[in-house]
Amino acid sequence: MHACRSEGSARLLLLLLPHTANGERMFPLGEPVVGFVGTAPRGAAVGHKIRWIPSVSLSKPARYELDPVISTYSVCLGDYTVMMNPLLLTTTLLLPIFGRAAEDPAAKCLGLKNTLQLENTTILDVAYVATPTNVSTAGSCQSSAPVTAAPLCRVYFVINTTATSAVHAEAWLPDTWYGRFLGLGNGGLNGCIDYVGLDYGTSLHFAAVSSDNGHDGNSGLPFLNHPEVINDFAFRAIHLEAVIGKQIVDAYYGTPAAKSYYLGCSTGGRQGTQAALKFPEDFDGILAGAPGTDFNSLTGWLGMLSHYVGETSPDSNTTADTSPKFITPELWSVVSAEILRQCDALDGVKDGIITEPDECNFRPEAIQCTANQTTGCLTPVQVEAVKNIYSPLFGLDGQLIYPRYSPGAEADPLASLIFGGNIWSPVADWERYAVLNVTEHDFTNFSLQDVELLRQVNPGGIATFDGNLSAFRNRGGKFLTYHGRRDPLISSTNSKRVYDLISHTLSLPLLDDFYRLFLIPGMGHCFGGLGPTSFGQGLAPGTNVVNNSAHNILLALVDWVEEGVAPATIIGSDGNGTERTHCRYPMRSVFNGTVFVCEE
Repeated sequence: MHACRSEGSARLLLLLLPHTANGERMFPLGEPVVGFVGTAPRGAAVGHKIRWIPSVSLSKPARYELDPVISTYSVCLGDYTVMMNPLLLTTTLLLPIFGRAAEDPAAKCLGLKNTLQLENTTILDVAYVATPTNVSTAGSCQSSAPVTAAPLCRVYFVINTTATSAVHAEAWLPDTWYGRFLGLGNGGLNGCIDYVGLDYGTSLHFAAVSSDNGHDGNSGLPFLNHPEVINDFAFRAIHLEAVIGKQIVDAYYGTPAAKSYYLGCSTGGRQGTQAALKFPEDFDGILAGAPGTDFNSLTGWLGMLSHYVGETSPDSNTTADTSPKFITPELWSVVSAEILRQCDALDGVKDGIITEPDECNFRPEAIQCTANQTTGCLTPVQVEAVKNIYSPLFGLDGQLIYPRYSPGAEADPLASLIFGGNIWSPVADWERYAVLNVTEHDFTNFSLQDVELLRQVNPGGIATFDGNLSAFRNRGGKFLTYHGRRDPLISSTNSKRVYDLISHTLSLPLLDDFYRLFLIPGMGHCFGGLGPTSFGQGLAPGTNVVNNSAHNILLALVDWVEEGVAPATIIGSDGNGTERTHCRYPMRSVFNGTVFVCEE
């Protein structure tokens, strides 16, 4: 049983696997398992018994081996090598990749501009990048982007989501493609195509797609009186990015992607979670870092954190330095040092990293000023502000709104975005433009009433706080999430809260079968921080990641989806030879006197 379909002067090779020896179908009868455009001469069909062996190796594509256990199977052989091992009595057919175009790839790429017809979609530009370089980018977020995985085809397109909204996106299609699709998320409120993510994905031989989330730039102003733009941002852009992106992949390579993946952090982590909840068919595997789930509560919590130490609206030209609550950067250094003094050794080693910040019962009274010390200390008003920061946020009804700020996270440079004296601009923009639909608003007296309003309005259904991932699980989806324990913008404790929420819907064994959380000691927001915090979550500047599934969490996800091997640990590195094993929650990272190990 075989199918060799003509594709111009070449052949589209479709491998069809009907059933195993005992009669069980491994794939639906007649469905293509894999295809590629090659230079097979006509009539070169040979019957074989064949076994599919997926591979996550970056040095070679997946391979096929002859196997007498599986029923007779036909495959079209072109100019590809069949290797015989006389000792093992096995034959291996090495396929270079799923999809390298038989015709000139540059011509095929440029031809998409006039030949690709997609629903509600216009191809704005195409370009073939033959060698690694920096390229100009679309939109206002960046002026140039690296392309290290050249040669590849760039496709810039726009999807008209409604009469008043549109999503701009870009697909990068590498010549050396391993048959996998990768959708990419965004960060903050931004409408920025993730060119760093596109470069990272294609360097691992994914066909990668990223969008502007339905608006251009970092401001929330496009949300003003535009509910459909909010819908794009909240849920629709990532879905259509996946749907249209896969169609572009199919058209270019002549075969669909065998598996589809998602990679995003922060807002991108929330988008990945929303995709699993709302569109469970879009991705086979989702990697969601530091997810901004329970988005409205998160936004309100961030506003309250700023209010605790300052009272100045972002619309004002003044600073909050004169507020008696304001804590200067120098005083934050005093706070951080005291937190480490009280909590650094809780994990068994003094290394500047608080492995489990939830166990740190920080008491700021220890650095309150006295009659004999009036500098390098906190006033009673400042002590109260710090207590509020490191306490959970409860609503007017006494119910938990959001977990507390993680002790140690205040030392991360990004913490200044919250504690600089003004409401952080994404918080202000979301309430002003998306919730209130006004151009000006005084945030001086930001309060729990603002938080409750954010939660009640919930524009675009953006909250993303639902524990029912059954549909995603039932179709075989795999979900990996990670969160830095030193994250200064999104509490890592909230990821534990989401894990517990999902576990209330599914039993723990069922949850572990498709959903795993890794908490990363020392890591800041998505990247960086202290210690070995690089593990393939993206292109972290200044670090080198070993590209195997033990050290690279994206490849670990591929391994889980395609080979059924779920990651129990992930190894982080600092780029200088130091490594640390990070544990799957609820396992604990415990220092055994020499290294950190995972224990129940």
